[in-house]
Amino acid sequence: MDLLYFVLLISILIFVHEAGHFTFAKIFGVKVITFSIGFGPKILKIRGKETEYCVGVIPLGGFVKMLEESKRTEPILPEDRKRTFEAQELWKRIVIVLAGPAMNILFPVVLYTSVFLEDRQFLPPTVGVVLPGKPADGKLLPGDRIVSVDGVEVSSFPESQRLVSARAGVPTHFVVLRDGKTLDLIITPLNEVKVVEPRELDIVEHVGQVGFQSTFPAPVIGVPRTDSPAYRAGLRTFDRITALNGRKVDRMIDLVTGLSANRGDTVVVAFERPMPVSAMDGLVDIAVEEPEVATLTPTAPAARPAGLDAEGRAGDVLARTGIESADMYAVFVPESSSEWKAGLRAGDRITSLDGAPPRLWQSMEDELVRSASKMHALAWTRAGEPMAGMFQLRDEEWGDDYGQRYQRYVFRTTHWTPDAPQEYVPNPSPVLYAIRRGYEETARGVKFTLLGFFRLIEGRASLASVGGPITIYDIAGQAGAQGTLPFVWAMALISINIGLINLFPIPVLDGGHLMFFLVEAVKRRPLSVRVREISSLVGMSMLFLLMLLAFKNDVTRRWDVILGQLRELFG
Repeated sequence: MDLLYFVLLISILIFVHEAGHFTFAKIFGVKVITFSIGFGPKILKIRGKETEYCVGVIPLGGFVKMLEESKRTEPILPEDRKRTFEAQELWKRIVIVLAGPAMNILFPVVLYTSVFLEDRQFLPPTVGVVLPGKPADGKLLPGDRIVSVDGVEVSSFPESQRLVSARAGVPTHFVVLRDGKTLDLIITPLNEVKVVEPRELDIVEHVGQVGFQSTFPAPVIGVPRTDSPAYRAGLRTFDRITALNGRKVDRMIDLVTGLSANRGDTVVVAFERPMPVSAMDGLVDIAVEEPEVATLTPTAPAARPAGLDAEGRAGDVLARTGIESADMYAVFVPESSSEWKAGLRAGDRITSLDGAPPRLWQSMEDELVRSASKMHALAWTRAGEPMAGMFQLRDEEWGDDYGQRYQRYVFRTTHWTPDAPQEYVPNPSPVLYAIRRGYEETARGVKFTLLGFFRLIEGRASLASVGGPITIYDIAGQAGAQGTLPFVWAMALISINIGLINLFPIPVLDGGHLMFFLVEAVKRRPLSVRVREISSLVGMSMLFLLMLLAFKNDVTRRWDVILGQLRELFG
């Protein structure tokens, strides 16, 4: 199947490229003798009115053979003299040559558009979680719905993200719907650096961020104290509440609101408890959620201010029931990690990092990344008992497919806060959205590829990153095995690469022909046949060396696989 995916991907991209040359040659009246996909012996020939359409046995290229006087050994008929490639005006020849790589660069717009047409619905522009320390902290609240951003109405979370991303560092007017009332807020998005490719390419983007997520955490609870009503009722950390007095509960915010409104009455709590189960003779450990029921009696509320915000309600519920979000509870601590050696265990509740109490697990991880190499003081509770220890993020090294070695600091302890089910909103203009995203992704692909070429020239990227047909073969096979969308995505990226490579000013490539036309425009006469022949020989030599380098890199990456296959064949 890998071979089929490879041939399909390459053939389509070659067809697109050559169709660009062919189409504009026909538009300008140039006689096309041969249109071929692939090289070598022909496995398919179809004779048209004046053009022979062929498929070669080697699917690694193609060509459009036009009528050219300089390449003819026999005389050209008088009626065909105006139909030769050389007889065309300079701008027409430029368009014909440029059409091939241009089609390869524009074709991804069609491919990406077809992918984004699948986006028929989105998350609503509702605030699910506000990240501590971000611009939205203290201004937006969970449950708020964004109505507009700087006067532009939004109907989905991606729309609000796109508008905010373009407003980095600029005070931005938000219209928010909260508890049935409309609020006007001014929030200045942070100018954050988003690392797109952290390796040799060093690609970053500057985007605006206000710091909220549209997904709501599910009602997975933590029970920090053994003397609380929740613990006495039989509730435990990582239980997932499903209903209060028969009323379904899907989100943590709904659980907090429901318990906060309780005045000390006993409530029937339905919940699911994850129970570890071994499967496949112990090879796989999974958790099965078993439904259970408990009766919980919160303590009666003391006199407190009316209209508490989300944080105030959560604190009230914790004080009166002993229930809180399980966000800051460790669910998995690897035994080889520095956190384990410091004494942290699954089920422990992290209370402070370097003396500061983290409000969200994500915020704690962000802080750890910012100060990755330093020793950290961690405090936590276990069954209500305070504990503490020192640890340092583990420094891990790994290698990529190109033989490059990299280092990163890793916090391997994890938590468990699943997202609650969310109602989606329809995409108001799916076609326009898909086209816009198609152009955006194509532009990103062009930028990424061009920067890669510049990094190679600068010496910041290794020549070992240059890939050839075997790399494309692997990419096509892996993407094809994953499904249609990954295959289309891979085809788009490879198409951009082919289009840009063909624009290199190397004789025999389209970019080389464009370079000759530029010289012709300056000198006001074409280069001599001898100069073009020598240049083509130099260009062929350069391409041959580049292909050797790519082949050498491909073999190096797959050397272990090749050796294994040889051992299987020859014992």
